[in-house]
Amino acid sequence: MLPVRTAPRRDPAPSRLRYRLTRLWLRPGVRRAVNFGLPMLAGVLAAWTAMAQYDVRGHLAGWVAAGREAIVERPQFTITEISVPDVSRDLAEQIRVAAFVRLPASSLELDVNAVRDRIESLDAVERARVRALASGVLEIRAIERVPVVVWRSDAGLELLDQNGVRVAEVDSRIRRPDLPLVAGAGAEDHVPEALALLAETRPVAGRVRGLVRVGERRWDLVLDRGQAVKLPEADPVLALRRVMALDGAENLLARDLSVVDMRDPTRPMLRLTGHAIAELERLRAGDKGEDA
Repeated sequence: MLPVRTAPRRDPAPSRLRYRLTRLWLRPGVRRAVNFGLPMLAGVLAAWTAMAQYDVRGHLAGWVAAGREAIVERPQFTITEISVPDVSRDLAEQIRVAAFVRLPASSLELDVNAVRDRIESLDAVERARVRALASGVLEIRAIERVPVVVWRSDAGLELLDQNGVRVAEVDSRIRRPDLPLVAGAGAEDHVPEALALLAETRPVAGRVRGLVRVGERRWDLVLDRGQAVKLPEADPVLALRRVMALDGAENLLARDLSVVDMRDPTRPMLRLTGHAIAELERLRAGDKGEDA
């Protein structure tokens, strides 16, 4: 009897590839990518192909540009005037030029922050506020720097405010005779101290020619008739106050003096003029002749 051949039994275990695919499919991220990501990618590619074929993007861009232009050019968003109130006429003109706004302009396209930055870059402007009004006016309100002294430096004459910030240049001292004169390197960094010193000179204000910063350390007060008051580095206001008191009591500055040296407040020194020295020598010679 011949043996009966039976078919080999099939191994119920999955293959290695099928096992790995099954394990991969069990991951939630893979299932989401296949169920949602692939259809979405196919839709995007189809839409991109259609847009490229029928120039849908160009039509959309045209519609968006037309809609935007229709909104931007509406009269209620149009600026037709620039107003700069409460400043001098010259500064108002400088501000209009610095604003660099071509009229008519749309308030929707105008960058007010950039306009404000350009205006505040002017030396004469401390701060500025820019806003577009519904009436079609671009209002620019600026706080103007007020010059308090004329500073003479190697570069020329400049107007400084109370903080020593440059306001403008002047070509001649006679342009601002109403302002006191300070000179010397470093004077711009000590304007408050210079103002305090000038305030002490009220009794002789008509004789004051200015203050000179010496060695970037101290001040000399310059008067007419070639007189000078040398002030110390430390507490110059107190030293000048003493000089003013002596002048009020003894007419110190009316005498034939060229220098009042207060650099050492404990030992003030006086320097006579050449005429006074000659007269003193003449008197001494006369006294000696009488004694003989």
